[in-house]
This record gives sequence, C-alpha cells and structure tokens, in this order.
Amino acid sequence: MEFPMLSKGQNLSLPADVEQIDVVLGWTESDVEVDASALLLNADGKVRSDADFVFYNQPESTDGSIRFLGTSGTEEGAQARIAIDLSTVPDDVHTVALGGSVAAGQFGDLGKLALRVVDGAGHTLAEYVTADATTESAFVFGEVYRRNGDWKVRAVGQGWDSGLAGLASDFGVDIDDDPDPEPAETADAPSDRENSDAAVPADSGTPQLVPELPTTPVAPRKASTRGVRTTKRAVKKSKPLVFGLAEQDTWQPARLFSVIGVGAGEEQERRATSALISTMQAVRPFARAVCARVGAPTGTFEGYVEVAYERGETKVIPDAVLKVSRGSRVWTGLLEVKTGSGKLKKEQLENYLDVARKKKYDVVVSLSNDVPASAGELPVEVDRRKLAKVALRHLSWAEVAHEARMLLSHGGIDDDLQAWVLAEFLRYLDHPRSGAVEFVDMGRHWVTVRDAVTAGTLRAGDQKALTVAETWVSLSRHLALRLTAELGVTVKHVLPRRHGTDPVARNAAVAERLAADGVFEAVLRIPGTAGDLVVIADVRTNKIRCRTTVEAPNEGTSGRRLSWLLKQLKDVPGDVQVEAVFSERGNEACEHIEAVRADPKVLTAGRSGDIVSFCLEQSFPMGGRRSGTASSFISSVTSSADAFYGTVVQQLREWVPAAPKQTEQPRTAEPEDE
Repeated sequence: MEFPMLSKGQNLSLPADVEQIDVVLGWTESDVEVDASALLLNADGKVRSDADFVFYNQPESTDGSIRFLGTSGTEEGAQARIAIDLSTVPDDVHTVALGGSVAAGQFGDLGKLALRVVDGAGHTLAEYVTADATTESAFVFGEVYRRNGDWKVRAVGQGWDSGLAGLASDFGVDIDDDPDPEPAETADAPSDRENSDAAVPADSGTPQLVPELPTTPVAPRKASTRGVRTTKRAVKKSKPLVFGLAEQDTWQPARLFSVIGVGAGEEQERRATSALISTMQAVRPFARAVCARVGAPTGTFEGYVEVAYERGETKVIPDAVLKVSRGSRVWTGLLEVKTGSGKLKKEQLENYLDVARKKKYDVVVSLSNDVPASAGELPVEVDRRKLAKVALRHLSWAEVAHEARMLLSHGGIDDDLQAWVLAEFLRYLDHPRSGAVEFVDMGRHWVTVRDAVTAGTLRAGDQKALTVAETWVSLSRHLALRLTAELGVTVKHVLPRRHGTDPVARNAAVAERLAADGVFEAVLRIPGTAGDLVVIADVRTNKIRCRTTVEAPNEGTSGRRLSWLLKQLKDVPGDVQVEAVFSERGNEACEHIEAVRADPKVLTAGRSGDIVSFCLEQSFPMGGRRSGTASSFISSVTSSADAFYGTVVQQLREWVPAAPKQTEQPRTAEPEDE
C-alpha cells in the first residue's frame, strides 16, 4: 500500500473519517531505548498545565485523549507508540507536539528514525524519516494540529541537546528533577535548543510549534516542588515464593489454574479466557502490559466474561469485555478468544465491530495462536469501513506469554504474591491442554509442501507454498519473541526493509528460496552477541542448521587468531563445524571443532593470507510433523535455536584490541647539585 512520505516542514491532511490514530516512532538499534512523548499545546504554543505533558512517568492526559503506550520490539528494531483520540482532544488544544528522547547517548548515534501515523487498522497514513540528528538527546519529530476544523500532520525535525527535560521546559512544563526536596530560587534562562533547526515552514493560520523565548530577564521565582519528574523510576523485582516444607521431592504444591478436566473447543476457550482475565485483575503490571499492546490507557483494569449484546434480532457474546478506567474516562474493548487450532472468523469480528461502534467502545481485540508475520498485521481481513470508529487489534498467545515472562524474569512486579499468581498463569499456558500454545502448527498445507520440496516439484508461485512461507515468517517472529522474554533484551528478526512493509513480496521471496534451494532461513539479531544467530531449515536433508559468524582479531598470526576462538569454546560439542575464512579470496577451511582441538593446524596449514572471520555451524535433526510438541517441525526449530544459542552463541565475545601503549620518551639527565 502506498502512503505519503513527508519531508521536513511538509504537512498533510488526515482523512476526515479517522478519529483514532497511533503515532509510532521507530528506530533500528533495538539495544537503545527511545521514549515517545507528546505535549498538548494551546494557541500560544504552550502547555495549559503540567498535566499536558504525556510521557513514561505521566502516561495519559487528564482527558484521556492522548496516551503513551510504551516501547516494544519490532522486526526492524524497536518502536514507541503514542495513541491519540482526535474526537476527544479538548477544543483549546490547537497542536499536539510529538517528541522522542534518549536517556543515554544522542540521536546522532541511531542513524535513521521514522515517525509514522497509522489508523485503527494499522494502515500507515503518513511517514517522516530523518537522519539529520547529531548531538541532540531529545527531538520533536512532528505535530498533529487543527486547521479550519480539520486535523493535519506536519513533519518538524527539531532537536534539543538538553534532553527531555529541556524540551518540555521550552513548552512551559515545570520540571522538578532536583533530588534536593528543598525549594530553590531559580531564574528562567535561555533555552539551548538547536538554533539551526529553528526555522520550520508552516502554512498560514496554523499555530507555530516553536515557542517564543524571553528576550528580557525574568524575575526569580520559586521552583515548584510539585513539578514533573523526568527521571525514570527504578524497576522493581519480586522474590519467588519458595515451598520448602515438603518431606519428599515428589510432593507437588497446589496449582492455581488446574488443567485437570480441560476439554477442547468452547470449554478450553472459557478456561483460558477466565485464567487470563483473573490474572490481569490480580496482577496490575501484567494488565498494563497486555492492555498497552491493544491501545488501552494506563488505569484500573476490570474484565467481564461472556457478556451478551443485542445485534438486531440476534445476540452476540464476546468471550470477554475489557474495561480500563482513568479519571472520568473509561476505555472499553471486546475480546474474541480462540485456543488450539481454532481460527478467527471474519463475520464474527465484524459483528463485534458493529456492536462496539453502536456502544461507542474503543476496540475489538482478537486473541489466538495466530502469530502474524509482522507486528500490526491482522490474521483476518475485515471490511475497512467498519474500522472508521473502532480499532481492530490482534494479540497472539505467544505475545501474552512473552509479557508474563518479561515481568517475571526482568522486573516490574514487587509483590511476591502477584509474582506467584503470574507464574501460575504462565505454567497453565505452557501446558498443552490449555490450548494457549505459543506456536505449534505449520498449517494444513505443510505436509503437501514438504513432500513437494523433497520430490523437486514445488514451484514458487504455488499458493500453498506462499501460505507455508508466511507461516515460516511467523515462526521466525515467534523465535525472536521467545528469546526476548528469556534474555531480557529485544531480539530482532532481521528482514530486508521492503519485506517489512510488503507482506506479499516477503512471502514470495521465502517461497522462491524454498522452491529453488529447499530451505527456510531466519536471521535473529541479539544485542550483545558477537554475531547474528542464523537458523536454516533444510527440508531436503531433514536437518536444522544453526550458524553464527564472528570477526577474527585483526592482529597476530592465523594460529593465534584460531587460539583466541578455541579458548572461548572449551565446552562446545565436538560436532560443531568451524570454518576459517582467509583474506585470500576463495581460501577457506572447515573442520569439526573436535578435530581442530586435537590439531589446530588442520585449519591453517598450507593456507595463504590471514584468517578474517570464523563461521560456526551445528546440525540438528528436523522434525517433519505439522504440529504437536514431539517430533514436530516447529519443536525441532525452536529446540535447535535454543541449544545453539546456549552452547555456542552466548559463549562468544567480540575481539577487543588491547589499549594502545604510550611511546616511552627518553629520560633527560637531571643536573647535578653543585
């Protein structure tokens, strides 16, 4: 789908029928955290009060029209989101400034940054990409503003060296980051905004984003002790409950969510829905994390199951109704749940959209085992006309489990009992009887496509091949989510940029590779590792091959470079292959690491040039079954990736040269005392 690309200063009218938008700030360096923010400005380009500053410590405006939804990983890196309900923005708010900030470093280190405006269905309305940043630590990327009763968006691209606090101060926010609780006498000082970016084209009649700075001294005033704090709160982590009074190891503690007696179909869906909603009510950080993924504000959560609504002469019964209250505003979503191999239905979702529009609800949420190949994609296409007033969002059970694991493993819950409840819920999800499996089915065309690859009859244009190709990309995203939750860092599924925004081209490329070479391939980028984790499923040989490539030291002999590698791989299984790539083109050597340990010269003898890189690869058996937890294709892929990361990838560190040594200066003789 084509959408307008804005240049700096350019503006664009938003569609008149769009009332709810998300502003998405994206960047490629997933190990760097960028926080989105918004400022509600009056006709003078200033906030009306400190409450008009929406960011991580103040995630919603008082009227609920603008909400900070947090930061999450994507296939291309990471993103931060701001949700705006244009229909409820107060009349005296003329402009919403859209900013971003980094707590450490500067935007110049991040390369390209993209600001996208998307509608309730996830379709991009406008995009602004910039690589102009240098030393700035805060940026206003764009603004959404009124003109003659319509809403427009404009690309701005204006930076601050003084961080989020400096940006907010210039728009009239009273910042109180001083650790000293005592009030201090301060005077307003000129801003250190980047003057080079001050001039931004504007169409006449529109309030200017850049606030006028005082040119005359202002009398000292008392610094507010109740100003906004931009310092991030420390992450808290609970201690797991320990049951230590059992007399034997075989004693098992009682389970909060039992899988005994769980059937299939509707019974399975009811159990899973009830477990999810009750856990969200008991564990507020988990409720916030799940609700943020579907655009809800931060607030008090309540959930209700199987509520009946009238639709004409019939009734529709969603699996749950989600309610989040903040102040006087109540956000509402209808939830449709599928477990096991259950598939979402277009007609059912459209019925819920009709009910939500009539009741003036915010969103319809689908939850199933479908893992879309890219964030924001929907597993079912619906009539877009039904999305004018109500958003449609999709969650996978894999994403729900991901949020639970992140909270348990990496902080965010400081109550021991809440941590136990969440752990029990996760234990329930992990049981096959729950039906809330993360990713277990390659789809009904898997066996046919697998056999066609083996027989050499598969063609890239086969619709079945394209369907299986999309499922492989979903599995790759699932691998990234699992590792993200386990490691506590954002693992990126690396795709060519055009494939990230064009599912048709992406699936065609995967199917073409499968038909030509008989392989699937996924590249996972894990922050802090020496090289990417590449997972290759070779359908013709029934093998899963995992590999990683690391740069060799750029000094010393080839023998010393090989020794540097072997020291890091003392406990690596002997069947791991080591390939040494030499500086002379076409000069490579490959042996099993067991043989290299016994005689390192098998890789270096008779080779010209220096070793420039090493490639490590290990093969695992490939399961052929379509689904299930044992001997299935998916299980073999996930277990192989986990094993190779644990035994090889996480053992490796990039080579770091020694610090340069000072040149010894000749010491001059000191004169003798007379």
